[in-house]
Amino acid sequence: MAKSKTIVLIHGNFVNDRTWSDWKQRYEQRGYKVYTPVNPGHAGEPAALRMKAHKDLTKTGFIDVVENLARLIETLPEKPLVIGHSMAGMAALKLVELGHAAAGVSVDGAPPKNVFPPFQTLKTVLPAFGFFSFKKYFMGSRKWYDKAFFNTIPEVEKRKAFEKFAVPESYKVSRQLVLNSFSNIDFRAPHVPILFIGGGKDTIFPPGLTKNIAGRYKDKASRVDLKIFDGKSHFICGEPGWEKVADYILDWYEQQ
Repeated sequence: MAKSKTIVLIHGNFVNDRTWSDWKQRYEQRGYKVYTPVNPGHAGEPAALRMKAHKDLTKTGFIDVVENLARLIETLPEKPLVIGHSMAGMAALKLVELGHAAAGVSVDGAPPKNVFPPFQTLKTVLPAFGFFSFKKYFMGSRKWYDKAFFNTIPEVEKRKAFEKFAVPESYKVSRQLVLNSFSNIDFRAPHVPILFIGGGKDTIFPPGLTKNIAGRYKDKASRVDLKIFDGKSHFICGEPGWEKVADYILDWYEQQ
């Protein structure tokens, strides 16, 4: 069976499409047409967005993210391989469920509403819900990013990564992920192949959670695979060695 030669890379919360620049180039070198759509309310230079958030940021929820992606995919000549990181790992699972993908990959992905996260996750991401804040949106501090995203890279690189990638985030995205029924996954339904990638030192979505989500899928005729990369953080797509992760995903896909 011929594989789709189209890939959609979906960025997660707290960053934007700039995080996929190197992946896009690498996959294009292997002959793929690659799209890196920016989620609604996240377009722009990260430094500028930290100074002044996008006008549509606070309007953006998880449903808006998925619907924006679905509209893009409907314009493509073929269903793509969808790869999502963090929140967008869950978006990739939803696109698979909705029939918009040739295959799906969740990288350090958020859990659906019907999978309860561990205490470690709740403790780390609670500020991103804004339940106890008077601010209009979440903007993580350097300290928060260093612990949540960049915990495995050298101190000087943490500063550079923050300056290059960190952006404000809508409370509505996180709230819809945990409160809206749209964010459930039907684990019994047949589906195209799904790959779960986890970072062994991810402090937002630890590897045990990734294994838990993968293990929920029940259709025996549908493929679900899992790979944990030891020593990798939530910044698995950008920290040194990201090439191995990117190549593992594409090799997995091409061997289907």
